[in-house]
Amino acid sequence: MTNGNRIDMNTARVTDMLGVSGVAPATLPPDCPAASGDTFLPRREASMTKPLISIDRITKRYGALTVLDELSLDVMPGEKLALIGPSGSGKTTILRILMTLESIDGGHIEVDGEQLFHMPRGGQMVPANERHLQRMREKIGMVFQHFNLFPHKSVLDNVTLAPMLTKGESRESAEKRALELLDMVGMADKAKSRPAQLSGGQKQRVAIARALALAPRIMLFDEVTSALDPELVEEVLNVMQRLARQTDMTMLLVTHEMGFAHDFADRVLFFDRGRIVEEGKPEDIFSHPEHERTKAFLRKIIAGGRRI
Repeated sequence: MTNGNRIDMNTARVTDMLGVSGVAPATLPPDCPAASGDTFLPRREASMTKPLISIDRITKRYGALTVLDELSLDVMPGEKLALIGPSGSGKTTILRILMTLESIDGGHIEVDGEQLFHMPRGGQMVPANERHLQRMREKIGMVFQHFNLFPHKSVLDNVTLAPMLTKGESRESAEKRALELLDMVGMADKAKSRPAQLSGGQKQRVAIARALALAPRIMLFDEVTSALDPELVEEVLNVMQRLARQTDMTMLLVTHEMGFAHDFADRVLFFDRGRIVEEGKPEDIFSHPEHERTKAFLRKIIAGGRRI
């Protein structure tokens, strides 16, 4: 299975642009159980036999609509997962919850051995405060459908700003690392450009470098090619494939690019109506699906002209 006030204010602006600000400490639902080389490579402290992410019977509701229905999932260190399924099946919600952009209505989540929405206090687990949530976010990077780059900043500044403000890195150190990351995604020659001067594919590659700048242990990719013109999709997928091959970073990918999911993932999970209907190795899910709902979904994908 599954520093001063000025720095704090600037950090808030950065995280707002990245889509991770304004997240109030999550509240515990009544039924929620308490639980006691390369510059871009993540740290490797975690045991390879213990899940890096453990999701236990989580529920998420929007009014009467249940988006996640007691979903459980363990993700091992270094594992690459592809989350597929129809729109509205809960795939993106999982990523947003892991990034603490959404709270949960039941269940609990551990990331790297720590509760995500709870923290210890006075010998018991209590709802997490903003400081705890911010610390947990530092372990996770997310690349969104829309790039959320600062339009008035250069490419280099977009990549260096977060590590300088949130981790106190010197400009010299942050720029050195940023240039290495930009080179890795093929954007070093655009370091002085503004986002308006870039194509959609180039913007998304900068967004990937920016997420990597904080050296997260986990990377989340949410439909990162869906806003791109078809001819720009391949350049972004190539960067992600290289990242998957060259690092031991744990990655969760939500995508409708079935061919890429097949080539990228160690494990594919098919979601429908807030549950994992079927999971397995890519060759099993795409060539020999067992569940009728999975078969029906893949038939529609093939009929739509997408490669598997």
